Amino acid sequence: MTAPKPPGAATLAAHAGYDPASHQGTVNPPVYHTSTVIFPTVEALHGDDANPFGGMRYGRTGTPTTKAFEGAVAALEGAYGAVVASSGLGACCTALLAWLKAGDHLLISDAVYAPTRNFVTRILANLGVTVEFYDPLIGAGIRTLFRPETKLVYLESPSSWSFEIQDVPAITALCRARKITTMIDNSWATPVFFKPMSHGVDVSIHAATKYIAGHSDAMLGVTAASDKTNYDTLKTGHYLTGQAAGADDVFYGLRGFRTLPIRLARHEATALALADFLAGRDEVQRVLHPALPGDPGHVLWKRDFTGSSGLFGVLLKPYSARAVTAMVEGMALFKMGWSWGGFESLIVPGFHLPARGVRGWEPGILLRLHAGLEDFDDLKDDLIAGFARLAAEA
Repeated sequence: MTAPKPPGAATLAAHAGYDPASHQGTVNPPVYHTSTVIFPTVEALHGDDANPFGGMRYGRTGTPTTKAFEGAVAALEGAYGAVVASSGLGACCTALLAWLKAGDHLLISDAVYAPTRNFVTRILANLGVTVEFYDPLIGAGIRTLFRPETKLVYLESPSSWSFEIQDVPAITALCRARKITTMIDNSWATPVFFKPMSHGVDVSIHAATKYIAGHSDAMLGVTAASDKTNYDTLKTGHYLTGQAAGADDVFYGLRGFRTLPIRLARHEATALALADFLAGRDEVQRVLHPALPGDPGHVLWKRDFTGSSGLFGVLLKPYSARAVTAMVEGMALFKMGWSWGGFESLIVPGFHLPARGVRGWEPGILLRLHAGLEDFDDLKDDLIAGFARLAAEA
């Protein structure tokens, strides 16, 4: 007999972690607001000391709501298991702390999310971890940076400002041969458009605040591990550092997860249409979007990804900060805010770009855009009006 066909992403998103019979028929599990769990016997109270994570023992260690969300994310990732965190940064930091100790060597992408960069340089380095940044375009050349004490390689592809695509399979193959753990921040693509585990990654991290929750109303992180060994390490770190997520935010994450593939398809289509429009504007020097055929990372993106999200960059020709400010402050639909992945469109001027130390990256004025769920024509008109303000102040 042939193996049953695996369900598609939309089906998994709709049904993973779905168990109405356990919750009196409710489609999603209810929100469990709890800290204390009552036990009927001393034996039950103390439980199995060898397995402190089993069952529902305390609000911080998991409820039916968190377990449903973690199970759903793990299913879509193709992972062994997942754990929630209080935020995307909380997920990043907890995973790093779970693996690293004094004397270890960490290799981390030079284009990594700025708060993660701050954590490794200001916290991990002070704890005795040797932190080394690598060029995100290094590919198999990363082998030249390995040391006997290299414990972990931390990737982000694409990065959320410069949008460089890394050769993830080349890097993970080299790491596996040396028993070096690999992690990736997969918030941009989500497990709908990129499957880290199928490309050799051990741990996949998400700012679930963004696309997974999808409505700009939750603070949530989630991390998935490829196998039981990695999951046990991750879960132990999660438990010992006291990570937890609010019950309502976990529920919002699970609610958003159900429509994730459908929303991403709209984000993707609108962003690509906007990118094509912007590439033809005289004010624009270059569009940074790996799904565009002319992008430097397009070949790797096409090989490894099945789609793209709504976040991309636009490098303007030389304009004054005053002109760019007039452009972005007058937008009607593209609002300014330090996030992305919600239903609303966002625009952020890159006057102060994140630090880069390995390879210089000073592109000038960069606009980071997130294409929301509005109509394309309305977003295009908003940008056209913005360009008129830019010209008026030039």
